[in-house]
Amino acid sequence: MIKFSPPGTPVMGRVNRLGLWTLYMKEVRRFFKVQMQTVWAPAITTMLFLVIFTIAMGRGDRIILGVNFATFVAPGLIVMGMMQNAFANGSFSLLGGKIQGTIIDYLMPPLSNFELLVGLVGASVTRAVFVGSAVALAMMLYPDVSLAMHHPWAVAWFGLMGAIMLSLLGVLTSIWAEKFDHNAAVTNFVVAPLSLLSGTFYVIDNLSPFFQSVSRLNPFFYVISGFRFGFLGQSDIGDTNMAVLHGALGLGALNVVLGLATYLVLRSGWKLRS
Repeated sequence: MIKFSPPGTPVMGRVNRLGLWTLYMKEVRRFFKVQMQTVWAPAITTMLFLVIFTIAMGRGDRIILGVNFATFVAPGLIVMGMMQNAFANGSFSLLGGKIQGTIIDYLMPPLSNFELLVGLVGASVTRAVFVGSAVALAMMLYPDVSLAMHHPWAVAWFGLMGAIMLSLLGVLTSIWAEKFDHNAAVTNFVVAPLSLLSGTFYVIDNLSPFFQSVSRLNPFFYVISGFRFGFLGQSDIGDTNMAVLHGALGLGALNVVLGLATYLVLRSGWKLRS
């Protein structure tokens, strides 16, 4: 015999754990159903970057930060793939709901705005981890690439911070955009340039002082250089490990601010309930 809670007794606690888990699994299953497109295709694309740039720039045993070019560029490509796919996942859900007329499926369930944001960001980070793992697995089989880790904490922290940052940016884009062209515009004119000009394929010491200063204003630079530091034990963020730690704390603070901004926009219902 089914037992119901007495009238007036809350069925859910302060956090709707079941609803949050359901939303998270829905988003994960959505991208995992087409994993050839959402996980393996980005891994292949990233591997093509490695092949092209090592052939074009890696001949002659070119050494950067004490390692060969392939080993130098591999960590940056891994985390770049993670960030781009975190953005792609975060920027689709709400936008797809608005275009397909199913946005009510996100707004009607008994989930708070915070729980909705956590579910969407959590699924995007999960996709980033899957893509990063696939890329790393492929690169381990590539000649002359070593992925031995000197500082595992840096790999975990900067990878997580990069994925969260782009997930939040993706959710913001999904709220603002009214069609897929708007989403593509942010991808092409914001995410892609910041990724490619972040020091993935070079150290910023090779740039003029002005462009070094510009590079240090790019948060993608700290994600990629910090993630690379976890593998190589060296970084162009600064000459000391303390500089890398400051970069790690700065990224954490940036994500807190970005997360708060995204939460406030989501709570306002802007372009979602109007």
